[in-house]
Amino acid sequence: MGGFEVLERDGLARRARFETPHGIVETPALLPVVHPDPARQPVSPAEMRVRLGVRAIISSAYITWRTPPLRAEAERSGIHGLLGFDGPVMTDSGAFQQHAYGSVEVGPEEILAFQNTIGSDIATVLDRFTEPEAEHDVAAAALDETLARAAAARAARPGLLAVPVQGGLHADLRARSAARASELADVLAVGGVVPLLEQYRFPELARALAAARPGLTPGAPVHLFGTGHPMTFAFAALWGVDLIDSSAYHKFARRGCLLFPDGTVAIDDLREEVCRCALCAEVPLPEVARRPAAERERRIAVHNLLTSMEEIGRVRQAIHDGTIWELAERRATGHPALRAGLEEAKRWPDVFLPTEPASRRAFREISDASRVRPAVVRFRRRIEEYVRDRPLPRRISRVPLRPDYLRRIPVRDREGRPIAWSCETPLGSVPLELIDLYPVGPYLGIEEFADRARHRPPAAVDTELRALEGLDADLDRDWSAEWTELQVRALLALEYGPIVADELAGRLRGERSRRTGRLRTLLGDGRPWFVVGTDGIARPTFFGGGQLVPVLGEGRSRVVVSDDAAPFVARGRSLFARFVTGADPTLVPDQTALLVDRDDALLAIGRLVLAPHEMPRLARGVAARVTAHAAAPIAAEDAEAPGSPDARPE
Repeated sequence: MGGFEVLERDGLARRARFETPHGIVETPALLPVVHPDPARQPVSPAEMRVRLGVRAIISSAYITWRTPPLRAEAERSGIHGLLGFDGPVMTDSGAFQQHAYGSVEVGPEEILAFQNTIGSDIATVLDRFTEPEAEHDVAAAALDETLARAAAARAARPGLLAVPVQGGLHADLRARSAARASELADVLAVGGVVPLLEQYRFPELARALAAARPGLTPGAPVHLFGTGHPMTFAFAALWGVDLIDSSAYHKFARRGCLLFPDGTVAIDDLREEVCRCALCAEVPLPEVARRPAAERERRIAVHNLLTSMEEIGRVRQAIHDGTIWELAERRATGHPALRAGLEEAKRWPDVFLPTEPASRRAFREISDASRVRPAVVRFRRRIEEYVRDRPLPRRISRVPLRPDYLRRIPVRDREGRPIAWSCETPLGSVPLELIDLYPVGPYLGIEEFADRARHRPPAAVDTELRALEGLDADLDRDWSAEWTELQVRALLALEYGPIVADELAGRLRGERSRRTGRLRTLLGDGRPWFVVGTDGIARPTFFGGGQLVPVLGEGRSRVVVSDDAAPFVARGRSLFARFVTGADPTLVPDQTALLVDRDDALLAIGRLVLAPHEMPRLARGVAARVTAHAAAPIAAEDAEAPGSPDARPE
């Protein structure tokens, strides 16, 4: 039990499968907080499961333990029988009560043994809750005790164990806690953050997550305690949070407040039917406000929970679509504090970059702040390296990379010296030959509509060029062939370095799309070596990969496949993480890699699902999906053969 498998990802955010004794949890998942006393629970767990689609819940083992009737029933019929829920149940151990009341009357060994007795699917260590304002020495002492308790719990816990990550607001302690918890836990529970969430201190929460995130193993789901409001779910997922608990659906209902992804609304202020979901269609919200207190609270709680479940579904869909940053930015417009937290997150690009995908389907700008997403930071760094030894560029307004435009722009002056052209874009100055690359190529923002200069006719380019002072070049010559050669070399240089570009570019011919004019294929000896996607990236075919292997340095752009899996990968099967024996650490998810055997023979071309540092730490899941290979597709009888990497359908 406890297998964790990443299915899809968008940076740190990931859709995954987590196995528990009572079923599989698909993440990111919302775990509603359920009070163990049915009299204090407005929505029954059974109704949550059947009516609202809740697949896992969290409850308090401590409250159950300290309440004799509940304790007796839990010991007799288990936590699932007590709650009337047949899906996965995670239990908390009393740390929140310790935060709220200053102490609890149970020890860590006793509460863990109780969780074992009542059959918790995921038991939680009773940690020492650290207040955000705690001094370093106080937080360090509490952390030492938490880690000692976690080590003892690991020895005493046969099932899944959640280990809280503490350390207050001290980055070094958060990092140490994350690393040690990763050695002990099946679930990594980032704790000590409830006060930050309750007080809307999102920038401090971002700093705590930035300190902990690099040390958290990718092989276990991450749980963020207290992230109850739906407007925060995308923000949490952005940091790679897989499990979110929520008591907010009930707490806000008691106050007469409705939760929405963009904020909170007091039901007594409503005069219009602002929600027409199936629930609110039964009884309009303005009428719910006038119902008796118990019914009113229950209906608001169900609405809040339904809204939260819908939002967690949107988060999973955004991960699938590669739009988690867009969703987080849209949600941040709902509250200035959350916007401040997202701005703080963008000050930590190096936390996100190891798993930031090579490209996405599009780059949609939500606000000016979109222009400092990690994808843009990495692109700017690569551009700075690319232009380091280039001549001082001449500026030109943004133009499409179409032959009828490029033919007018010279690449050399009359003395044969190269002219470097830089194009002004919303994401900064970019060499003209790289203007199709993600994130600039598929960029969609306000300037696309407010400034139509991008769509100027080619004649306007002539006018701009002839107005440039000191441009001593033949403006009447057709330069399109030279631009194609320049762009071919530029794409290779940016992806593989200037040495590889010098070696291969002269042997390749670029072919453009007749419809768009964009570079689409790099041909050598009449065969396609590279295919250029809509993201502008030149990705090798199997034949092109064979040309890359001897000219790339040792280990560059490679993932090494174990002997057991090599025959299957060579026939087109996906490469699973447990069959990876080495990988170029500079690769990132979605990047194209050369899949080779231990003798460096090319088996296939693949696109990475996992980052190299994740591959050895995940026992399950696909590390790279094969996109090109030499052999015929794997035969059906081979799929079940001994030694097959995985007989499950992909």
